Amino acid sequence: MKLIPRILIATLILTWTINVSAQTPDELVKTFFSEYRSEGAAIALKKLYETNNWISRNQDGINKLIGQLASYNEELIGEYYGYEAITKKSLGESYVLMSYLVKFDRQPLRFTFQFYKPKDQWVLYSFKFDDSFDDELERAAEIYMLPESGGN
Repeated sequence: MKLIPRILIATLILTWTINVSAQTPDELVKTFFSEYRSEGAAIALKKLYETNNWISRNQDGINKLIGQLASYNEELIGEYYGYEAITKKSLGESYVLMSYLVKFDRQPLRFTFQFYKPKDQWVLYSFKFDDSFDDELERAAEIYMLPESGGN
């Protein structure tokens, strides 16, 4: 009788592992934001970095980034309201960059994810966040960046 619960647990663990490893970048981001809302920035980012076994070599840098992101808490930037896609760019079929506007009371942030698929599963290659995208938008709107018009 004890064998059946063990087999059931082993099957569930194997199924969960297969589902996690088969996630697309879109699914990884969706999971990240769900965990961000329910468990907080530190846990969500830590779980996302766990997709990449090589990341442990830079654990100090990751911990610093996690601390920085966690410092953007409700006291500093207000309540979290969700996210909107800004852009998605791919290099071939194995590398993708995804950027999101993350909405808070006081101000938005930009989260940029880069994912890489070296063999058969996607891993987080890079994550960064910033609040300076408004400068980029202003520069893009400057006169010299506008297309030339054909009329006088």
